[in-house]
Amino acid sequence: MFVICSIGLTSNMNSTSLADRAQELAHGLIITDGHIDLPFRLSKNMEDVSQQTERGDFDYVRAKKGGLDAPFMSIYVPASYQESGGAKEFANSLIRIVEDIVDKHQDKFVMVRNPVEVESAIEQGLLALPMGLENGAPLEDDLQNVQYFRQRGISYITLTHAKDNQICDSSYDTTRTWNGLSDFGAQVIKEMNRVGVMIDVSHVTDNAFYQIMQITKAPVIASHSSCRHFTPGWERNMSDDMIQTLAQKSGVIQINFGSTFLDSSSAGSQEEITAHLEKWESEQAALSQSEIDQYRQQYYRQHYIYASVSRVADHIDHVVRVAGIDYVGLGSDFDGLGDSLPVGLKDVSQYPNLIEELLKRGYSEQDIAKICYQNVSRVWSQVLAIAST
Repeated sequence: MFVICSIGLTSNMNSTSLADRAQELAHGLIITDGHIDLPFRLSKNMEDVSQQTERGDFDYVRAKKGGLDAPFMSIYVPASYQESGGAKEFANSLIRIVEDIVDKHQDKFVMVRNPVEVESAIEQGLLALPMGLENGAPLEDDLQNVQYFRQRGISYITLTHAKDNQICDSSYDTTRTWNGLSDFGAQVIKEMNRVGVMIDVSHVTDNAFYQIMQITKAPVIASHSSCRHFTPGWERNMSDDMIQTLAQKSGVIQINFGSTFLDSSSAGSQEEITAHLEKWESEQAALSQSEIDQYRQQYYRQHYIYASVSRVADHIDHVVRVAGIDYVGLGSDFDGLGDSLPVGLKDVSQYPNLIEELLKRGYSEQDIAKICYQNVSRVWSQVLAIAST
């Protein structure tokens, strides 16, 4: 697999700190992130991400500082578009945002559609921008839209999001419209295999996951999920059996950085905060909206239990124990998590902190290269190879 440079660190381990080694690795190996919600963020508040921005978790300056090379731009389509219509049009509007970034800053960014283009971009000193469609609603009821979005530059499709859609059931929904996949959804899986679009099982129900795994001929990804082992009972994360099943077909789970994904204590604190604030706000008729907002922010920061970079490494450790080093990657969900990111991983400049933690735990340079890029690159390449047969 492609590595920008082989960093001969073994001989000078004693003279180089782990932090320095982590920085060298972050800037010497390829780092891909499976899920960054920049396009949706910019659709709400446009900023010039070729410069360091005041808002958000991603921009060019911080990405370069953190060693990020190929962040998957999430083309996130909220479930509301399934009811109101216009999902395809909204997806196209977000794709155009990515296209505009590249057109305006060709010295910094380039859109890519496969690992070969990723590696070529890095050799040219450019930040590669692959794209994934989050929520299959824009496919509407037309299989031809799988090929359409592939031609638009989409490399994976997250089959659903917060609500059941025409393809499958959502882990966040309780309706269980299809008890897994719809008949159309089964056709979508086969068509994604045919045209070379990666199947993303983040957000789907357990039933949908197992049905997908029975149908697909290609490995799949979970672009931004974590381990249910640390969040018992939460279907949005993957169980050990699901991770093993994913690995049996050579897939990859890309660990989500959100605190609630990483630790059940974070989710518990979120529930307590929500209950308190709803009750408190109902009693504050005399306060202005700005005063209410200020209190809400202060209370959240004082009472929310943030996870840490160490907890992210715990999830990586767990996948390695359950399935092996070849089946885990990174899928931060930056720009999609609000103020719930863990201590030490607050934006794209901080990947070296995670690499340092992995070094402390004895991961080798080759292990870290797999986690940061090679595992996902392998799946991506296999999906494309199966499509060409």
